[in-house]
Order: sequence, then C-alpha cells, then structure tokens
Amino acid sequence: VGPGSLVAVCLVRSTELVVALHAILRAGGAYVPIDPEYPDERIAFMLDDLDQPLLLTQRRLVARFADASATVVAIDDPAASPASTASVHPPQVSPNDLAYVIYTSGSTGRPKGAMITHRAIANRMHWLQEHFGLTTADRILQKTPFSFDPSVWELFWPLTIGAQVIVAEPGGHRDSAYLTQAIVEHGITTMHFVPSMLRLFLEDPRAGECTSLRRVIC
Repeated sequence: VGPGSLVAVCLVRSTELVVALHAILRAGGAYVPIDPEYPDERIAFMLDDLDQPLLLTQRRLVARFADASATVVAIDDPAASPASTASVHPPQVSPNDLAYVIYTSGSTGRPKGAMITHRAIANRMHWLQEHFGLTTADRILQKTPFSFDPSVWELFWPLTIGAQVIVAEPGGHRDSAYLTQAIVEHGITTMHFVPSMLRLFLEDPRAGECTSLRRVIC
C-alpha cells in the first residue's frame, strides 16, 4: 500500500476501525469505506469497481467475501499479525493524493466513487479548528457510519489537536437513549446529528442531563 493505492475497509465501528484507517493513511494509501450493513449486491459492485483491491475486514465478516474479487485480510486474525513491529517511515504524500473514496448512494443511477484528497481534508480540519476551537479537554463521540463524510471530522479533527475520540457501539447512532447515556458517561463535548436524530435526542427525557455537551453540528 502506498500513494495511489485504494484499500477497501469493511469493519464494524470499533477501535480496530480507527487504527485501520490511520494505518492506510500512514502507508500513503486511500481508504474506501464499505458499511457491513450494505446489501451484498452493493458490496460486490463496489469491489468490482475497485478492481481487485486489498480488503480489510474482521473474521466475523470474512464469509461474505468468499467470492469477492479482492485480497481479503481479517485484521483480528492472529495469522495476519506482522512478524515485526519495526517502525515504518511513511512515504511522501502530496496534498493532491487521495485520502479516501466514498461511494454515492446510487439513487440517480449506479453508485460513483467520490475521490477526496488530503488537501480537502486538511482544509476542512483547519476550518473547523479555526471556527470551533477544540482543546485537549474535548471529547467527541464518533457515531456517524464511516461511509458518510461527517465521520471524517469525527475521526480525525480531535486527534489533530490531542482531544479524545469516544467510539460509539455499533448501531448506537440510531438509539437516542444510548446516545444520551454515552454523552453523560463519557463527558462528550462535541458531536454531530442529522436533523431527524437531533429531534429524537431533544425529546429524550434525559437530554437535560447532558451538561457536558457544548457543540452540536447538525
């Protein structure tokens, strides 16, 4: 994996997901998120469109890719662990190199991969920090599925300045009671909502307990 490489990632939301995305970027490649909840037909189309990519997944999902046109690696398989943990010097990556490719919904035809460069992400992170000013005391709840763009700032913006990322449990983004509990338990200060989920959250009887929350991006 290096500059110009596309690496498909099909993982449930977890610490392993965060590590995998950072590893791909550190190696110079670009990640392509594949939500495990996607239908098999959509996943097959994406993998064919990527033309035999490397695919990072988990053992619980490997069976779904038995016929896939990809090199499949289960990152939680002990056999996939490297023999050496020697440090790897990251390659030179230019601002115009790809960082990730997110496929459109396909609602107006066949899904298309939107190619996003490091320059675009760096610009977005700089703008967010300039306007909203996270500090090392902030905690961000990473709850957006990583196949949607808001997940990018949830994952990378806080880590650029030393804030904390709290990874929500799989499916947690659809449960207002869980989100309220997570905010209270972890002292979440910043998070993203789509309007429909924000309404459900505000209607939760415990929403008033979320006194740590200072920024809601909607």
